[in-house]
Amino acid sequence: MTTFIARRLLLLPLVAFGVTLLIFALLQFLSPAERAALFVTDPRQLTQIDSIIRKYGLDQPVHIQYWTWLKKIVRGDLGWSQTARMPTGRAIATFFPATLELTIYIFVPLILIGVWMGTRAAVHKDRFLDHFSRFFAISLRGLPSFVWGLIVLMIFYGWLNWFPPGRLSLDAELFVASPEFHRYTRLMTVDALLNGQFWIFLDALRHLAGPVLTLILVEMALLVRITRSSMLEVLRQDYVRTARAKGLDEPVVINRHARRNALIPVITLTSLLFVGLLGGVVLAETIFNYPGIGKWGAEAAVQLDIPGATGFAMFFAFLVVLGNLTADVLYAAIDPRIRLQ
Repeated sequence: MTTFIARRLLLLPLVAFGVTLLIFALLQFLSPAERAALFVTDPRQLTQIDSIIRKYGLDQPVHIQYWTWLKKIVRGDLGWSQTARMPTGRAIATFFPATLELTIYIFVPLILIGVWMGTRAAVHKDRFLDHFSRFFAISLRGLPSFVWGLIVLMIFYGWLNWFPPGRLSLDAELFVASPEFHRYTRLMTVDALLNGQFWIFLDALRHLAGPVLTLILVEMALLVRITRSSMLEVLRQDYVRTARAKGLDEPVVINRHARRNALIPVITLTSLLFVGLLGGVVLAETIFNYPGIGKWGAEAAVQLDIPGATGFAMFFAFLVVLGNLTADVLYAAIDPRIRLQ
């Protein structure tokens, strides 16, 4: 297992190098004046574009430009984001905790309920639970996420006034901004509990509920269908029939023998879902005015904030690489044969 993980870790620098090459190649479609924004560290420098082009060699051959840009990236200098009005690196550190908190509250119930429902549907094939799960999945995937977001917003905020948009109410924001509140993790619900402010914890949960419910409704449908189809394929295998013929209890056959081997495609899907959620679900964060990294990335792209959009793209690429590595490790943990490949 250690050797398998070490081989995967050795590939990370090569993948990261390829990602920087791809992003830099896309940046070449911009003019030197537009690319100069990547080297701005203070908004006052935006009036000195010509001197920045000369200083960083943006009119030099491509390999020289790439090396200069790569050295800045390694130092963590991603330029000045006009959208966030702060350095791009600090913007990522500022907006990402909100998206991470949202992802955690989505991912745990999504996996638990989705895998359980898909497993039960396969075990009870062509019965009520199976028909219900398929109807549930098809109905949820029939509408795009922004429609579900508007429906949730209309019902739970417009009519019931339960789940307001944003991250905190005005009173909570004022208290969080005061010296009495200490930010330990920048995860609002966690920091509220660490500060002993249960009312802020409840207020943060109310604001999380809308986007969490929307994304669970949208993403769970696909997870249920993938789990069901994978379980059905495994349940037809000879070793499952052999386990039943040996007299093993049905829960042991399902949970220990069948579901474990059915989790490979599920892991692939959940790793992609997790990376997508960490990268910020743009529509949900925009509809609910949730200040996550996805909302900021979308605003940076719309306003042609080159450093902001580039920094978001690089951060998301890093998450994809990390997600693939995690999926590989989970494959090896579930199926020992993969470690020998």
